Amino acid sequence: MFNILDKSEIMNLNEFGKELQKHRKEQKISQTKLCEDLNISRATLSSLENGRGEIGFRKILQIIDYLGYEFSLKEKSLFPTLEDLRDE
Repeated sequence: MFNILDKSEIMNLNEFGKELQKHRKEQKISQTKLCEDLNISRATLSSLENGRGEIGFRKILQIIDYLGYEFSLKEKSLFPTLEDLRDE
């Protein structure tokens, strides 16, 4: 599962892009390689990684899958997580 921040909150596009970039770099995948393999422009990927621009949800799912993750929705708990309690 692509559990980006390990928190129960929805992240903004900038945080999401930075996490994608982090996972891509950890796997030593260049922007050029990813873009060639998924047939997207480097400018589009760069914009996404920097929290700008528009990209379709289907392309986002393809990028997540390419990096070896999956997207998952889960019901929000009524109780705070351990991370929430530590942040207080």
